[in-house]
Parts: sequence; C-alpha cells; structure tokens
Amino acid sequence: MKKYFNIGKYSLTLLIYLTNFWINWAVGKETITIGLNYPASGWYREQGIQQKRAAILAVDEINAAGGILNHSIQLVHWDSQADKELTIRNVTRMIEKDEAVMIFGSVSNADALAAGAICQSKNIPFFNTLAYADEITGSEAHRYVFRENYNAGMGAKALSEYLRNKFPANLNKYFYITTEDTWGKDSENELRANSNSKDIKIHKGMSLPFPTDYNSVWNAIKSAQVHKPDVLVLILFGNELVTALKLAAAIELKSNVQIVVPNITQGMAKSAGKEAIEGIISTTNWAWEIPYQYNYLRGQAFVESFFTRYGNPPSTSAASAYTVIYEYKAAVERAGTFAGPAVVRALEGHEYQLLKDKQMWRNFDHQSVQTVYLIRGSFRNKTLSEHSEQGFFEILDNIPGDKLVLSREEWNAARLLQGKPIELEELPAMITNKGNNF
Repeated sequence: MKKYFNIGKYSLTLLIYLTNFWINWAVGKETITIGLNYPASGWYREQGIQQKRAAILAVDEINAAGGILNHSIQLVHWDSQADKELTIRNVTRMIEKDEAVMIFGSVSNADALAAGAICQSKNIPFFNTLAYADEITGSEAHRYVFRENYNAGMGAKALSEYLRNKFPANLNKYFYITTEDTWGKDSENELRANSNSKDIKIHKGMSLPFPTDYNSVWNAIKSAQVHKPDVLVLILFGNELVTALKLAAAIELKSNVQIVVPNITQGMAKSAGKEAIEGIISTTNWAWEIPYQYNYLRGQAFVESFFTRYGNPPSTSAASAYTVIYEYKAAVERAGTFAGPAVVRALEGHEYQLLKDKQMWRNFDHQSVQTVYLIRGSFRNKTLSEHSEQGFFEILDNIPGDKLVLSREEWNAARLLQGKPIELEELPAMITNKGNNF
C-alpha cells in the first residue's frame, strides 16, 4: 500500500476526531445521532465489524466536510449478537435514550425485521445493510424500511441463468444444504424453481437448524459426499458457510462437484481460505474488485480510504453501510429536515450512484434496484490494483437489477397471498419547513 501519510492509521483516526471536535466547537454545531445495530460477536461477527468500520469512516468524512444541515453526526452502535430480542432492546434504546434519527445495520433476517418494525412504529427510517430475506421488502415491507443490498430472489435469478446453461438439471444432479431460516428457505425455493431442480427425489437436500453447529454442518457435508451430486448448493452464511467450505475442501469434495453459494462476502472468503473458495460460483451486489474492473472512481476512492485506515479492503457489508449513511445525508438535504416522513418521501423513487453504477430506491417496496454480479472464487494473479494480494473473486458477469426484481404486478400478487395490502402505510401529512430541522 502506498504511504500517503507519515503517521500511523490510529494517529490519523485520532487527528480526524480532534479536528471534527474543534470545528464543531468553533462553529457551535448541533449534533444528530444515528444508530447502528450490528453483530460484533457470534456467527456473523466479521460482517458486523465491517459495517461498523465503514460507518465510522463515512461519519468522519461527512463531519469533516461540514456535517448534515449544519449538524455533526454522532454514531452510536450496539452489538446485536444476531439475536432478535437483543436487537429489540438495542433499537428501542437508540431511539428513546440516544434519540437516534436513523437506524441501520443487521445481518440476520430476524434482526432486520424486528428493527424495521420498531422504526416503523416510531416514524424513524431504517436501512437494512445485509439481510437477504425476500420478506423484508416483500410481505413485511414497511414505509420506513429500506434495503440497500439485493434480496434472495434477485440473487437466485442471477445465479440460475448460469446454472441452467452450465449445469442443466435434466443432466446434472443437485444437492442442497440449507439453513432453516427465512432467507434459507426463500433461496432454496427460488433456486430450485429457476434452475429446474424442483424434483426432490432426484435433487435431494438437507436442512440445518438455525443457528447450527459444527457437527450438523459436518453431517450435511458427509451426506452430500454420499449422494455424489454434480452441483452442491450451500445456502449457508457467515461462519456456517466458512465451516462448510473448509470441510468440503478437506474431504476433496470439490474435485468432482461444482459448489454454488447464493451469497458470499470477502470476509467469508478470507476466513475459508484459498483452497476452499477456489472455483465456487456465487453472486454479490458489491466487491472491492468491481470499481476497478468497471472504473467506478468513487468506489475506488472508498477502497483506498478504507484500506489506509484498516489495512484491508472493504467487504459487501462495509460498502452497504457506507452507502446508507451518504444516502441518508442526501435525502435529509433534499428534504431540508431530519423529520422521518419527509426523509422517506425524499428517498422514494430516487436514483443514486456512489460506489458502483446507478441504483434506485423503488417507491412501492423500498428495495434498492441494482446490478447483481456473478462471481467465481479465484486466486489468480490479479492486476486490477495494488491490493491484488487480497483479491478473492473474479467477476464473471453483471446483470441489471430491473431484470431481477419482481414487477409491481408480481409484488402485488405476493402481498395479497400473504393477506397484506398492496400499498405501504400512509405518511402523516406535513409541510416541510426548510428552517425547521425536526
């Protein structure tokens, strides 16, 4: 890494904080609070820590540039441990005690749904950064809930086209290992349907309890070995996926089987190691290689800043958390207020671009419509950037988001099947006063 500064990364962080403090004191700025609910421990610790690091970076940058509507940002963050009950306590505390005007984060789907429900009841915007379950912007969609990452259905459609072409189900045998949570069930159902591998007599599978343990993962991998599939689909996440990939490599299952993973992040790839991820097929909405391959300069600048501070490139969850904070800032500035209803209106239907190509907050379900990338685990000698030694993925293809999301008609039909209205909750009538921040 080039040495752009002659001081250590910790000294640089301290300098930024002291500078922000002095600026805010000198101009008499008020402070607004945003809250991060994230797993700092447990199965999804790596993804949570990446969110926190990116959030701190974004807050520091925005404060150094003047804040939001002459307010500096204070970030509060609490460890959810990917536990729903702890998430409920965290989010309630951040809103009621810390007076947070926006909440973001989550890796677990149960966490995201719980946080979104609380924020809806409090008229506070909530941004999901990594949970993939379709219901977050589907059957359980709310007016104050937005998802910055893609969903299970989008990933399944992107992956299935590759599978149909390379491993047609009438000629190849599939085996599914799936976690028993909403995301796992959504992903398996949609992958089976889109890859034509619905016949469970031919294309068998195993379900693992959520959360699971090492022995359950080991037994599932051994069962896959016995069934001798052509395609092994691992619908697992976090350390569960890391464990499965390591075990599959240890028993040399990969030598005869194509391993497919619906979603993977840089942290999981790094934890699993070179031998475990080589050749696996997956999807992502962002990886640090993408802005270099497609020449997205703002994305490259984010990678460089993150690397300078933390010593490694940012992951998918880091990019999402970083984008959320900048998108919240932009929405507040368009609305001229921090009031939740006005911020929601400023987000709906808005097109934005930050770290990759254009994205859009869809107005009726608040899903970020965006490009999804088909990737392959690869440790080839890369030349994309000076961070090549920390590269984990080869980008195989990019699929526009509007080809992957449900249409309005499909979304309406799915909502009606769940007994839900096809319009999200009404926002209170209000006149935005540019001089009234709240």
